[in-house]
Amino acid sequence: MSKTKRRTAVKVLNNSGDRRAAPGKPSIAWQNKDITSKYFGENLKGKSFAVYGLELPEIKEVQPTNLPAIEANELRLDHLFLLKDDSLALVDYESTYADSNKIKYLNYIVRTLKRNMEQHHFPCKIRMIVIYTADIQPQQTKERMDIGCLQFQLEEAFLIQKDSEQTEARLQARFQGNQELSAEEQMEFIILPLTCKGNEEKQACIRRCFEMAKLLEDADMQRFLLSGMLVFADKVITKEDSKQIKEWIMMTKVGQLFEEEKIQYGLEIERRVTKDVTKKVTENVTKNVTENVTKNVTKTNELKFSKILLHAGLSIEEISNAMTVLTADDVRKIAEKMYPKSDIRKADPK
Repeated sequence: MSKTKRRTAVKVLNNSGDRRAAPGKPSIAWQNKDITSKYFGENLKGKSFAVYGLELPEIKEVQPTNLPAIEANELRLDHLFLLKDDSLALVDYESTYADSNKIKYLNYIVRTLKRNMEQHHFPCKIRMIVIYTADIQPQQTKERMDIGCLQFQLEEAFLIQKDSEQTEARLQARFQGNQELSAEEQMEFIILPLTCKGNEEKQACIRRCFEMAKLLEDADMQRFLLSGMLVFADKVITKEDSKQIKEWIMMTKVGQLFEEEKIQYGLEIERRVTKDVTKKVTENVTKNVTENVTKNVTKTNELKFSKILLHAGLSIEEISNAMTVLTADDVRKIAEKMYPKSDIRKADPK
């Protein structure tokens, strides 16, 4: 996707910020934290928490964090990982410390154990890991709890032990030189805002990290780093910053889908053509086919994207202005199929 097209789409989405979805209409999926968690989790395999000061096996699999309810309410921990030694790592991060948090962690453990027993019929080794932001000193916490019948041991990591300024300067140099990040540097980046003290410093670091990530030419790596930062900074990031980063992730994803589908479709057509025609004819046909393929694939993707924007409550005129192939009449036909005509008149008086 070109920079111009991306800016146009982002502008349209930003203009939709004050609109509320009509009753019964689903919200846009990519605004959900679960989507960014999915992008992040898909690329975590093989990485480790060693850079945070934790001696653990590498991550083997990211598991769902919605644990079975034992009480009336349902708790959701921050992260749950299957490690290479087949132990489960429950990861929570805190910017404050309280002994009572251990009750919350015990709830996580019991629910995780319950699900594991239901699925595999035997208990697994469970690690409870707490990552403390730079607001917490090691001497402020207690890693053990002994109540007689139960001894509870945490594995703690303290981000105050990371030099945030030095780490940021080193990463900034890597980004500006368009150098590939190591697995350890990737994990350093996603946790970098939490190595700063206080909410204001964390917010400023989040914005700087966003600008750094934009320098990357690798769209997949860019999405992984930004989605990882969103997941870890979920408790401290502002709604405005979160929305802006998610929109950027969405635009890079849409752009990649456009390019991948055009390339794959074009290659398939070219392969079929070359079987039956001479080289000279193939050259002429391929040129025409490429133009048609580009138009057809673009139209297909714009149809999908138009439905998403209609769900978000944008008007037909706003959507058609952001498209390169679809006309206002095309968007209106899509809207008429999706909603009753009465709804269309409200959304688009014309």
